Amino acid sequence: MDEDQKQQIATFRFGVIHDLVGHMVLEPGEQARLIREKCSRKWDIPYSDKTRISRGTIVRWMKLYRDSGGKLESLGSQDRSDQGKSRAMDEETSLALISLRKEYPRATVPRLMAEMNKRSMVSPGVTLNPSTVYRFLHRHDLMELSRPVPEDRRRFEAEMPNDLWQLDCMHGPHIEHEGKRRKTYLIALMDDHSRLVPHGEFFFSESVKSFLIALEGALLTRGLPRKIYTDNGAAFRSHHVEHVTASLGVALIHARPYKPQGKGKIERFFRTLRAEFLTGFKGDNLPDLNHAFSLWLSEIYHQRRHSSTGQTPFARFTAKMECLRPAPDNLKDHFRKAVRRKVAKDRTISLDGRIFEAPVPLIGKQVTVLFHPEQPEHAEVLFKEQSYGFLVPVNLAVNSRAKRDKNNNVRIESGQSPQDYKGGSLWGKEEE
Repeated sequence: MDEDQKQQIATFRFGVIHDLVGHMVLEPGEQARLIREKCSRKWDIPYSDKTRISRGTIVRWMKLYRDSGGKLESLGSQDRSDQGKSRAMDEETSLALISLRKEYPRATVPRLMAEMNKRSMVSPGVTLNPSTVYRFLHRHDLMELSRPVPEDRRRFEAEMPNDLWQLDCMHGPHIEHEGKRRKTYLIALMDDHSRLVPHGEFFFSESVKSFLIALEGALLTRGLPRKIYTDNGAAFRSHHVEHVTASLGVALIHARPYKPQGKGKIERFFRTLRAEFLTGFKGDNLPDLNHAFSLWLSEIYHQRRHSSTGQTPFARFTAKMECLRPAPDNLKDHFRKAVRRKVAKDRTISLDGRIFEAPVPLIGKQVTVLFHPEQPEHAEVLFKEQSYGFLVPVNLAVNSRAKRDKNNNVRIESGQSPQDYKGGSLWGKEEE
C-alpha cells in the first residue's frame, strides 16, 4: 500500500472519529450514543469490502489518535498481509449477480446463490458463500430494491460559530482577461450559525488550487471550523484537500450525491449576491471584481440584519468569540503537498520535471517531499518524520568543478566558495 492510499485511509478514519476526539466536551452518555450511531450505519470504507465498523475498532482509532497527540499519520493502515491474492468473486460473476438481483429484487441471498448456480452464472473456480454475497450487495446498495420513501428532512442550524461551514461554488460573470472574455467562479464559505462569510473569492477556474486559496483565506480570517460541509465536486473530493483539512483537525463532510438540500443557506446567499451585487457591478477585470465583492460583503451583507437570525452576521459571529479556534502559526505548512520519492545514487530527486539534490545520508532512501505546487523550488525533505532541510536545485556547472580530497570531502575548484555548492561539504562526507 503506497503513501497516498495510507493518507486516504487515515483521512477516512479521522472523518469517523472527529466528533469524538474534538475539542468539545461531550455530555455523559453522548460519546456512547455517537459510537452506537456510527456502528449502526453503513460506510464506504476505502480499500475494504466491509461496510460496518465495530465499537472496538472506533475506540482503537480514538486511542491511536489521542496517544499520538492528534497526529493524522497515527490512523494510517498497515499493508495487507494478503496483498496480491485474488478476491472471492471475479468481475464476470459480480456483473451476473447484479443482473440477477435486478431481476429478483426481493429474493433472499440463498435464493440468489441457488439461481446463480442453477443458471451456471458462476465462473469456473469461484465458490459463492453467503457472507461474500451479503457484503457485495450491501456495497452496491442492492440489498433492498424497493420504491423510495419520502425523506424526513428538517431545518437545522449549528449551535456555535465555526461549528459548521458550508462551502459551494457559484458561476460568476464573464470579464476581460488577456484580451479575451473569460468566465469566473465564486468559491465561498459560510458559517452556518451566523451566516457570516469567512471568505469568498472569484477565480477563473473551480480547481483544487483555487479552493485551497479560498480556504486558506477563510482560516486566516476567521479561525478553524469543526466541520466543512460541501458537495461532491472534483475539487472538493481531492485527496490533497481531504488531507489538508484532516491535518488541521477539520472534518470535511460531503453531501449525498443528488441531495444538495443541506446547503440551502449558502444557496440563498448566492441568490442575494446575484440580485444585489452582480447586477450593479461595473468593473472589467478580476481584481476589480474581487475588490468590489469584498466591500459589498463587509460593509453591506455582514452589517445587515438577517431575516432568519434577527441579527447581523458579524454581530452573531462575534458574540461568542471565546469558542473560536485560531489558525496555527504554521498554517501554510498544512497546505503543502506530500509525495514519496527515492533518492538516486547521484543523490538527485525529480519533482514536477525539475531535478534537485538531496543530503548525502539520504542516498537510496525512500523520502517524503513536502512542497507547494506553485513553489516547487521550496521543497522540504523528510525521512522517518525527521526534516533534512530544503532540497537544492542541481547546478551542473558547479558540480563539474566538484573534486574529492584525500578525506573524501568535496571541494570546489576555480575559486568557488562552498556556498556556491550546496552539496556534500555542507552535509558531510560523500558515501560510496
